[in-house]
Amino acid sequence: MSGIITGPFFKDYFNQPTRAEIGTMVAILEIGALIASLCVGRIGDMIGRRRTILYGSCVFFIGGALQTFANGMPMMILGRIIAGFGVGALSTIVPVYQSEISPPHNRGKLACIEFTGNVSGYAASVWVDYFCSYIPSNYSWRVPLLLQCFMGLLLGLGSLLICESPRWLLDNDHDEEGIVVIANLYGGGDIHNDKARQEYREIKMNVLLQRQEGERTYYEMFRKYYKRLFIAMSAQALAQLNGINVISYYAPLVFESAGWMGRNAILMTGINGITYLLSTIPPWYLVDKWGRRKILMSGAIAMIISLSLISYFIFIDVRATPALTVLFVMIYNAAFGASWGPIPWLYPPEILPLSIRAKGASLSTASNWFFNYIVGEMTPILQEWIKWRLYLVHAFFCAVSFVLVYFLYPETANVRLEDMDQLFGDATTAMPTPAQHAEVESLMSARSPVPSLDIRRGHGHFGADSAIPGLDINPPQGQDGKRPLEDEPPKREGMGGWISRMTNRGRKDSKGTSGEAGSYRRVGQNDD
Repeated sequence: MSGIITGPFFKDYFNQPTRAEIGTMVAILEIGALIASLCVGRIGDMIGRRRTILYGSCVFFIGGALQTFANGMPMMILGRIIAGFGVGALSTIVPVYQSEISPPHNRGKLACIEFTGNVSGYAASVWVDYFCSYIPSNYSWRVPLLLQCFMGLLLGLGSLLICESPRWLLDNDHDEEGIVVIANLYGGGDIHNDKARQEYREIKMNVLLQRQEGERTYYEMFRKYYKRLFIAMSAQALAQLNGINVISYYAPLVFESAGWMGRNAILMTGINGITYLLSTIPPWYLVDKWGRRKILMSGAIAMIISLSLISYFIFIDVRATPALTVLFVMIYNAAFGASWGPIPWLYPPEILPLSIRAKGASLSTASNWFFNYIVGEMTPILQEWIKWRLYLVHAFFCAVSFVLVYFLYPETANVRLEDMDQLFGDATTAMPTPAQHAEVESLMSARSPVPSLDIRRGHGHFGADSAIPGLDINPPQGQDGKRPLEDEPPKREGMGGWISRMTNRGRKDSKGTSGEAGSYRRVGQNDD
């Protein structure tokens, strides 16, 4: 919306809206996102991460269509709210899904790559706004809004190709599907792979231990994990209070206040979007080496300096003010994109235990959208009231961010999700029942009181016959009685091979064999 709201055709169509009306129209999306983010935690636990992504994409598509064909401010606001529902659902569940399928040694890198994808969308939207500003009609703002529908459609189609989160599958006792997904993620598709089998045991053991805590209510979540929730929610809140959406939503207005007018303001916003995008790439290689804390604190310092200088140069209003404002806005955006942009989306799902991960992530995302709404609603008003002092307010919150990270935020780089209890010192102390104790022993010990949960390969009297009920852990048998690929050396598969197997594993030819030779599938079961 940043480039649309300054366009002459947009202003004329909506009868020259005031800055307060523009603020409401822009910020109302956050209300929808806030409501959805509070609800989607429960929904994600019930129907799974994958289906939640699909439904969120559909809702976003509908909201985008209403905005595209809006015939007045009420319809535009309705479309913004509905699109907000989709954005809230997706912004909550996608980081959860990403953290649950990522290995610990590059979990941070993958989360930062995800954020780079978000920023690339923002940067592309600014340039679309700029080029569409040359269209001498209402299509100058309808076309950019239409393109967001295409992106929602693309995400929805992509959700049909991905696998379900293995942690959600095991937490809901879909053990058969869980071991297949884990094998695809960690074992090259081989359910006998030692790494995949060990990952299964550790996730399943963590699930069983967390079940000892009883009902997973919000009350118990706040009582037991209040420190983790505070960190998760404060990280998301401060990411907004640090001022990023003053630039993202209202960059053309910021540049106009510094002397860049009309289409030149949008052009400067587009150039700023490129620097913002490029700044998100270094964290790919630093977040798992330097750790989260150093990146957050260094980013806070850089943002304090940048915001203070933006405020100063707008205040003195000299000939160099327009150029210097653009320079320090770019430095600020780069500092945010390398630190407080990606890390707050990474922190919540990785520090929260599986039993409350979706619920806790929904609360942290809700705090993001609540403060996002406050900033979006108040920015155009405060730009008129306090002018250059606005940037000092956000510089103050950057200083608060530095202090909180230094004293409260632990380092989580290269820590497994199942080991966060030890990091925070709030592991469950509930006494296991005999049945629960037996289930855990079946995963980790040499004996199997509950043979149905022993997934180890046969040694002694334990074999495939004592595996998880309904799951034959032997590889598929070829027509000559041999295992597929048994004469070939194991090889690593790429992302394309993994996607191919996930989409084709349920397809069978007329003889009932797998549609892709050499791929493992669940034997003796029908894919529903």
